[in-house]
Amino acid sequence: MASYYVGFLLGSRIAPKTMERVGHVRVFAALASLASASPLVHSVFVDPLLWGAMRFVFGFCMAGLYVVAESWLNQAATNQTRGRLLSVYMLVMMGGLGAGQFLIGIAAPTGFKLFVLASLLVSLAVVPISLSQGKAPAFHAPETLSATKLWQLAPLGVVGGIGAGLTSGALVGIGPVYATRVGFSSTEVAWVIGAALAGSLLWQWPIGLMSDRVPRRRAVLLIAALGALVAAAGAQSSTPSLRDLLVVMFFLGGLTFPMYSVVLSHINDIISYNQAVAASSLYVFVSGLGAIAGPLLAALALEGIGVPGFFVVIGGAHALVAIYTLFRITVTPAAVSRDEQTPWRPFPARAGVVLARLTKVRRPANGARLRGPNGKMR
Repeated sequence: MASYYVGFLLGSRIAPKTMERVGHVRVFAALASLASASPLVHSVFVDPLLWGAMRFVFGFCMAGLYVVAESWLNQAATNQTRGRLLSVYMLVMMGGLGAGQFLIGIAAPTGFKLFVLASLLVSLAVVPISLSQGKAPAFHAPETLSATKLWQLAPLGVVGGIGAGLTSGALVGIGPVYATRVGFSSTEVAWVIGAALAGSLLWQWPIGLMSDRVPRRRAVLLIAALGALVAAAGAQSSTPSLRDLLVVMFFLGGLTFPMYSVVLSHINDIISYNQAVAASSLYVFVSGLGAIAGPLLAALALEGIGVPGFFVVIGGAHALVAIYTLFRITVTPAAVSRDEQTPWRPFPARAGVVLARLTKVRRPANGARLRGPNGKMR
């Protein structure tokens, strides 16, 4: 399960440069074809090392497919439509992830039919982009920013990014394994993971709007602390009922996934306009490192502690982010006032680096913030 995030991380770095050379449609078609073949290999050869390799390939391809889709969105977006377009993209992505959980009920997971279905769905994604009459937009890979520089500018962004990646990676990667260990059926496992994704979708906007109305670091502290408490509640029982687990996963997903967007907004509060894309690109990389570690740590905890270990890892990561956020609030003043914070944008954790271009607030070339009609800085 961790191999997917390794591939995704590498793909998010390589795919933009490849697309600069050969174009959108060719990259999309090639990667979709390769991604379509990966599930089929799973069904032919049942071997953990080979499955890990195929998960790596699939993650690499998905990163490239996201880059193509998001750069096309960036071409279509204007200052007036950017927020709405990003929100619709968020709904489509999270809605697809949530609905996909229930496809497991179509056939037995021990057979080959579900792998064929996954391959079929990826192959069908090539059709609309191949037949599109619109001209593919120009694309330039975002400039880079060193991790040291980002740490100097926004250390909470680095720690929060690792924490957000670790918790979401563990939740999605090992959540099905945990639910199976508890004794739930395949259909019930789908409901459990679907509840986490539904929580992400429903709580994303209230949490994001809240983070615009309070100092951003306090918003991160509240989200992380509540996430730790919910995970602690989930760890109380080794044999939870389906109803109790659905409630825990709904709230845990609603706190885990939005933290990714809020931490990114904190970074955008601090950096200058010309650093926005580079910082967001590095943020994808940092959170990707956490996403790789998440399934590994959760799997080790399942073996060493038992089924509560799944929630121990997620809750521990939330707690560490909360503790570090409290430390930063205590020792350093706020980087910007609440009125100067950039508007929050829903930034899906599984998106590629190009989506950062959709999250930027238009500012003058000198990096200063713009004044609104009321005279306030924005």
